[in-house]
Formats: sequence, structure tokens, C-alpha cells
Amino acid sequence: MSTNDGGFPQPPWSREECLRRRRARIPAAMSIAYMPEPLKIVRGEGCYLFDETGRRYVDCVNNVSHLGHSHPAVLAAVTKQLAVLNTNTRYLHDNILEYADRLTATLPAPLAVCVFTCSGSEANDLALRICRTITGRTDVVVLGAAYHGNTTALIDVSPYKYEGRGGRGAPPTTHKAVAPDTY
Repeated sequence: MSTNDGGFPQPPWSREECLRRRRARIPAAMSIAYMPEPLKIVRGEGCYLFDETGRRYVDCVNNVSHLGHSHPAVLAAVTKQLAVLNTNTRYLHDNILEYADRLTATLPAPLAVCVFTCSGSEANDLALRICRTITGRTDVVVLGAAYHGNTTALIDVSPYKYEGRGGRGAPPTTHKAVAPDTY
């Protein structure tokens, strides 16, 4: 991918061609934001996303706004670790234990155990399973328009999904509460 004069990656396909190709290769169930004029995002930096023209957008919904894009310290740490080992939590390794120690040191005393996951969906699915196991119950109260992830269990507790296009409505164990309007 070459860059234009502003240093932005110059995509090989126009936004229209990219959309056409996406429709041929990615299922329609994988929604595209901002239709009918979807954004073609080519890079991120800090809290911003940039489209193919260099236009800047504040990234509030791209699942990484807690950290941002292209953070030099994160890039360096990930690069260093990937050069050594890229695996899961099934094996013993010092780094996961050091990280768990540092993380739990910031939490109240009863919170001393960590479970690491790879995505928000995985984390929410695990949280739901833990709650159901501990309580022995399956009912869940959720806020209207909530989105918790893309696993089957999470779609069942996400009004954004079960009330949306292709949704089948809430299962009997999901109870929707009105989200507060603070304005």
C-alpha cells in the first residue's frame, strides 16, 4: 500500500470498489457502519481514525478507544513479546504472572484472581457463564440498546442484536430495562 502526499496509506481500491468486494466476500450479517455512505478507514492514531482522504474522526466506537491506536509504548511491548512468544494462558510463563500481580495490586483486596481473555465477547461470555454458575439462574436484566458481543449467548442478552435486523427477539430469560436518560 503506497501513501499519498499527506503520509496516509493510499488504498488499492476506491471506497465503492472496496464495498463491492466486501459484499462479495464478507456476509451481510457482518454489518457495515454508517451506511449508505460507509467510512473507509485506513489508519488510526491516538484517539483518531483517518479515512482514505485523510479526514480525521474521533474514535468512540471502534472497540479500542480505551487505549487508542498506534501507541508507541504498546507497539514496542507487543513487538518485543511477539518476537519471543505468542501463545495462550495454558502454559506457565513469567509475564502473565507479573502482569496479574501488577493488575491485582491496583484492586481492592478481595479481587486477587485474574482471568485473561482475547476479546470483549469472550470476556462477557465468560462473565455470563460465571454469574449463571454461581447463582444457578439463567435470567438476565439488560439495558435497552445494549450490545455485549457476538457469541450466541451474548446476542440473546443484547437488545441491539436481538431487536435488530435478523434478530429473533429476546428469549424468555432476558429482561430489558429502560436505559436512564440523564439529559
